[in-house]
Amino acid sequence: MQLSHWFRFLAAVWLAAVACDDTVIAQSTPTQSAPPNVVIVITDDQGYGDLSCHGNPRIKTPQLDRLYRESVRLSDYHVAPTCSPTRCAFLTGHWTNRTGVWHTIMGRSMLRENEVTMGDVFSAGGYATGMFGKWHLGDNYPYRPEDRGFSEVMRHGGGGVGQTPDHWDNAYFDGAYWHNSQLTPVEGFCTDVFFDYGKQFIRDQHAAGRPFLAYIATNAPHGPMHCPPQYSEPYSDLKSNLANFYGMIANIDENVGALRDLLDELQITDNTIFIYTTDNGTSSGDKLFNAGMRGKKGSHYDGGHRVPFFVRWPAAKLGGGRDVETITSYVDVLPTLISMCQIEPPQDVVFDGVDISPLLFDRANDWPDRILVTDSQRVKDPIKWKSSAVMTNRWRLCNGKELFDIDADPGQEHDVAASHPAVVQRLTQFYEDWWAELLPTFDQSTAIHLGDPAENPSRLTSHDWITTRMTPWNQSQVRAAMNGAPNTGFWNVKITAAGKYEIRLRRWPLEVDQPIASELPAGDPVPGERAFRETPGKAVPAVRATLTIGELTKTAEVPAGAKEVVFQVDLDPATTTMTGQFETDSGEVFGSYFAYVEKK
Repeated sequence: MQLSHWFRFLAAVWLAAVACDDTVIAQSTPTQSAPPNVVIVITDDQGYGDLSCHGNPRIKTPQLDRLYRESVRLSDYHVAPTCSPTRCAFLTGHWTNRTGVWHTIMGRSMLRENEVTMGDVFSAGGYATGMFGKWHLGDNYPYRPEDRGFSEVMRHGGGGVGQTPDHWDNAYFDGAYWHNSQLTPVEGFCTDVFFDYGKQFIRDQHAAGRPFLAYIATNAPHGPMHCPPQYSEPYSDLKSNLANFYGMIANIDENVGALRDLLDELQITDNTIFIYTTDNGTSSGDKLFNAGMRGKKGSHYDGGHRVPFFVRWPAAKLGGGRDVETITSYVDVLPTLISMCQIEPPQDVVFDGVDISPLLFDRANDWPDRILVTDSQRVKDPIKWKSSAVMTNRWRLCNGKELFDIDADPGQEHDVAASHPAVVQRLTQFYEDWWAELLPTFDQSTAIHLGDPAENPSRLTSHDWITTRMTPWNQSQVRAAMNGAPNTGFWNVKITAAGKYEIRLRRWPLEVDQPIASELPAGDPVPGERAFRETPGKAVPAVRATLTIGELTKTAEVPAGAKEVVFQVDLDPATTTMTGQFETDSGEVFGSYFAYVEKK
């Protein structure tokens, strides 16, 4: 990805500043006889205040507290206020809006093909690469983790267990996930499953004598709030939502301890870089404790995007319980790991982040006062200044209007924009230049590939409908047919090869095997809050089905008892749009929540 001349100039100034330090990048890490392993644990919706080591008076996180005491901590580390945007920047070193990922649904959570991921970089550097848990950057080729440099993958679908792309009726316990593209039954609580697969990957790579990158990304403690009762019971005096939220964190804490025990058992702790972090501010813990911050998940205030980041690497003497108070960002993680592991950076990629290893090793002199940007778009197309924060060590400019002095006012209660016009002007100009550089990339929409041997047939879901309205992103909404809300959208698709295609429009996914006009009974409950599958399934009494792909439109009657409507079409290579719809006798229109496309 190319930067403007202005940003290239800033990058050159930055590199010159670092090079002038007599502790240049290569000297920040020790010479290793073997490359360090990398283990990353990133949790979902756990905020800075959802840890006892950060002062939470109620939750107990003994294993994470121990890691905190033994790590270097980035105490002013910022991500995006929501899931997919954080993950794309964390894995690419690029601003979220540059990568095409500025939402969690609506086709705006798929990471553009031209982006190079952490998996790509480490795989090219000779590492075994494993991804376990929540991907949330695309469920179809070429956006899946197995398409983006990860050789071992165990993941659920969409942004969480039980969301629309996930296997039908998954609900945190048992069910099935995709292991190396193959749907695989599992037993147990989802977090335990993902850690167990991650630990087996580590055992296998250690036995093979290969350095490894293990990226363990839990969907917990994201809602719906399900938790094994033994973890939520200590918090049973709290509201059920919060008790299960804290219980999921307690379960994560235990799994982190078991993961660290495995590294000790294999005698690889010393030469393993261990990172613990989260993807955005708290979704549920702010009412009890929010570490003095304003805002929560989704917010442009610090409570939405300032999160924990602990890193430990004993062989390099990285640890000991020290805070790095300088502002840092998710775009810094990949360039820093490239430096610390001394692997080749990707060609023709200019990162938006920087190597912060001099900060981690406490060897940074004259560190520049950086300006960073985060925002929460959650719309079809980005909107200038929407839910934005322009940040320095001291200042936060929110939505282009409010200015907060974080040193004096960490709770962001007092807008001081009127008394600091020069600061407002400086941060505004940075944002204006940042936006102008990214703006031309916004129309580079991602498209699901059809007919590619890597995924044929392709399974499309309403989670990725593109629309200006809400899409049915979880299985409760699909079951309810969105409760009368707007029910249509289109998919961006890329027909990769000419030929005959079979396109199957369905109300229910293949694993349900029920007619379009059938109702579904409510599914079984699980421990915790109401599961998505507990919503009864509403019938769609369709009489007609319509497929539109590019300029081609076909309509067919829906026979009584039909489970799907199948269209045979001849297609030429093109990037276009596709829509599937059902219509009732009364004229009500429903999108086909599922479509299966196969090149014959």
